[in-house]
Amino acid sequence: MTTTASKQKVMAKAISQAAAVLFASAVLCVSALAAPPVVSKVEPPNWWIGHSWNPVRVLLEGRNLAGAQLLPTAGLAVGEAKVTTNGNWVFVDLTIATDAKPGLRVLTLTTPGGSTVIPFEVLRRPSAKGRFQGFSPDDVIYLAMPDRFANGDLWNDDPAISPGMFDRTKPRHYHGGDLTGVVQQLPYLQHLGVTALWLTPWYDNVNHLNQREKYTADNQRSKVGRPSTDYHGYGAVDFYGVEEHFGDLTTLRELVKAAQRRGLKVIQDQVANHTSPYHRWATNSPTPTWYNGTVENHLENNWQTWTIAEPNPPADKFKATLDGWFINLLPDLNQNDPETGTYLIQNSLWWINQTGLDAVRQDTLPYVPRAHWSRWTAALKREHPRLAILGEMWDGNPKLVSFFQGGRKAFDGVDTGVDTLFDFPLCYAIRDVFAKRQPMRRLSETLSADTNYVNPRVLVTFLGLHDIPRFLSEKDADVTGLNLAYTFLLTVRGTPLIYYGDEVAMSGGGDPDNRRDFPGGFPGDPQNAFNAGGRTPEQAKVFNHVQRLLQLRHGLEPLRRGELKVVHTSRDAWACVRKARGQTALIVINNGIQSLDLELAASSAGLVPDRRLRERLEGKGKAMPSEGIFRISLPPRSSEIYSDRGG
Repeated sequence: MTTTASKQKVMAKAISQAAAVLFASAVLCVSALAAPPVVSKVEPPNWWIGHSWNPVRVLLEGRNLAGAQLLPTAGLAVGEAKVTTNGNWVFVDLTIATDAKPGLRVLTLTTPGGSTVIPFEVLRRPSAKGRFQGFSPDDVIYLAMPDRFANGDLWNDDPAISPGMFDRTKPRHYHGGDLTGVVQQLPYLQHLGVTALWLTPWYDNVNHLNQREKYTADNQRSKVGRPSTDYHGYGAVDFYGVEEHFGDLTTLRELVKAAQRRGLKVIQDQVANHTSPYHRWATNSPTPTWYNGTVENHLENNWQTWTIAEPNPPADKFKATLDGWFINLLPDLNQNDPETGTYLIQNSLWWINQTGLDAVRQDTLPYVPRAHWSRWTAALKREHPRLAILGEMWDGNPKLVSFFQGGRKAFDGVDTGVDTLFDFPLCYAIRDVFAKRQPMRRLSETLSADTNYVNPRVLVTFLGLHDIPRFLSEKDADVTGLNLAYTFLLTVRGTPLIYYGDEVAMSGGGDPDNRRDFPGGFPGDPQNAFNAGGRTPEQAKVFNHVQRLLQLRHGLEPLRRGELKVVHTSRDAWACVRKARGQTALIVINNGIQSLDLELAASSAGLVPDRRLRERLEGKGKAMPSEGIFRISLPPRSSEIYSDRGG
């Protein structure tokens, strides 16, 4: 038995050695045949110690990545690598130890074909002092498109990596505005009196104009129909890159710091719904369901956002609204794919920490599953509780718009967590009244729908945006009407927003005419509206009026935080009272061509009888108290703000 056992043991050892030799030979053969791995991009390229999102899921892009494994390194634990079947993508979780030291790490990736190294930086968590502040009705937002605002760096007008896309004579090409230009005009914004700056997306966009033309020819679906750049920023080809026509990440971070030093908060415009059709994902997606559909086979968006707020919508319309591609061109990201959803959440968190910005404006909110927004907002607020989230829900129906505000669960059991929304219904009402001369009761009717919202006080109110024609393009609009509209906007409830150039009476029709260059922001401009001496009388009239309103808004708390009570509405006149902590403001607007003589009973208006109200805005009409009645007289098409205290 002993001899037999010994023989079996020797034989087993021989078989094992032979197998080892054969296996080693096989590995050598495979290694000789397999190409070495190449990693071309790491997303995100870094992360923070102590971040609430840990582990971070890193996406590696390259080729020959089949069979990839990653080795851990100091302070970084590495999860199991998930490699796509084509060997072009790897998902891997990196867990950063709480006691990790900041600095660059080098991760080793091995495959049967060889190995390569991957840089990944571990960062110290940024201080929240003066950052991540959010915004509120105490603020006034200024919206600027970097390409159309000011050119501060001529060297990036026509970058070598994206030549031929700069031409100020063409409305859909780059015009030279950049982040440096925005930095240079921060004193102007501070002087105007705004307190927050929203920039349209700074993501890296397509860098070859002929790519759009090629896509159109290949697919015959594009409705663009002419050479066009993505100067507006909404066609991302790299969610971790800064558009080279605007600058770089260093310049962006300097902009945020410079703005915050001047008391200006910064809002990033993010796009989670879609990418550019020229994004490398369009033909080489990290997962089979990264997008809803493919370039060759997808739904076209039908814009039926009402189906999202309907418990039992038509299935086909509902699906096209959520999964359809914008203008049958922009690939629709599938946030229900766990990898896609995670990528988008991490990308938002990355930009916030990298720059120190204060708020996020999320584009095309209703076209993304509400469950994703719930996960997304929870992640952002867990890391930055004061951060503000503003969603774009473009509709004139308050009942539909309010469905997307966070703070309560809807019939689907989802609370989006979105803090506030654009008040498109009130924007349409403002234009109807002050540009189209419709009755002033249109304003009161719209405000009466505030009961639909979780919190109407934080809605972002505006006269115009980059997606609609400018106020002065309306048929019957004039500068006087624009000023009256501003009186209403900057004294009513909400967080008001000013679209760049509207404060100097810029005009412009539909896209892209509504995105003209700010006069004086570019070399060779015949006038400079950034300076008082360079403004025309019409421009000065509007600028001075807006600046005075902003001064009053800053000094009179009721104009920012006060309870609002409409005390008069007629065809041509409107008045409201706002109160905060014992202070009262009365706002009266006469949009008629006749003088206004108005009597308000102090008891019904909530005013203190016989207490003198001082005119603050134009000084054109007094509010005289007598025996419990305030008698107010205003000239045609004028407005006034009255207050019972200083400010």
